[in-house]
Amino acid sequence: MTDALRIPDELTWLRGTPGGPEWLAELPDRLATCARRWSLRVGPPFGYAFASLVVPADLPDGTPAVLKVQFPDAESEHEATALRRWDGDGAVRLLAHDPDLRALLVERCHPGTPLHALPLDEALDVLVGLLPRLWVPAGQPFMSLAEATAGWAARLPTKWERAGRPYERLLVDAALDQLAALAGSQGEQVLVNQDLHAANVLRAEREPWLVIDPKPMVGEREFSVVPMVRGVELGHSKAAVRRRLERLSAELGLDRERVRGWTIGQTMAWSIDGGKVFDAHVDVVRWLLD
Repeated sequence: MTDALRIPDELTWLRGTPGGPEWLAELPDRLATCARRWSLRVGPPFGYAFASLVVPADLPDGTPAVLKVQFPDAESEHEATALRRWDGDGAVRLLAHDPDLRALLVERCHPGTPLHALPLDEALDVLVGLLPRLWVPAGQPFMSLAEATAGWAARLPTKWERAGRPYERLLVDAALDQLAALAGSQGEQVLVNQDLHAANVLRAEREPWLVIDPKPMVGEREFSVVPMVRGVELGHSKAAVRRRLERLSAELGLDRERVRGWTIGQTMAWSIDGGKVFDAHVDVVRWLLD
C-alpha cells in the first residue's frame, strides 16, 4: 500500500483551505481504514481528482472497483445518495459507503475512456441518450437549485470586487439578471448534476457510457446541460459552445433560452474561485451574450 498512500500533487491546493491540511494529514489513515473494512487491495491514486483521493481497488472476489475518499465540501455531500437513486441506470453503481469517512466504493469503468475522446457530435449523441435517464424525481436531502442560485448571486459581486474587477461589470450584471429571473420560474424539479462535463462520462462495459462523480441538486432539466454547454472538454470556441447549446436544447426538448440563461448565470458565478479567474468561463459568457 506504500504507493497508494502517496497524495497526488493535484490535491495540494487544499493546504490553503480551511480544514484542508488536517484532511490531507488524515488521508493515509482513512484509506487504510477503508481497505480493512471492505477487504480491499488498493493501488496508487489516480492523478485527476480535484477534491478527493481516488484509487483503484479490487474486492476480495477480484471485482474491480474505485475507492473515493472525499474532502468534506457541500457540493459532494450527497453523491452517494444520488448514485443510490440512479441505481446504476446511466451512472456507476455504488457498492459501499461510509458517511463518517466520506468514503465511497463504486464500480470501475473499463476501459474508462472519457466522453471527450469522441468527436463533438458523437459525444452529443451519447448525452442525448443518457441524460433523460438521470432526470429522476428527487427532494431531500439534496440542495435545491433555487437555494444554490441565491448563494451564487450573493457571492459573485464580492468575489468580482476582491479579484480586482477582472472583467467588465456588464458580465456580472447579466449573470445576476439571469439568476434572478430563472430561479423562481423553474419547471418540474428532478435530480440534476451540476458537474456533468465530458470528463465525467466514461466508456464502460456494463453500459457503453456511465456518469461518475456527480454533484447533485434538485432543479429543472434545463440546468442539467449547463456543464456540457460550458465545458472546454468538447471544444473551447464560440462555434462549439453554440453547437452544444443548440443541439442539447433541441434534441432533449429543453427551453433554449433557459439553458442559455442558466449557463450565463452559473458560469459567471463559477468564474472566480479563491481570487483566481477562470478565463475560459468568461469567454463562454461573452460568446453567449454576443
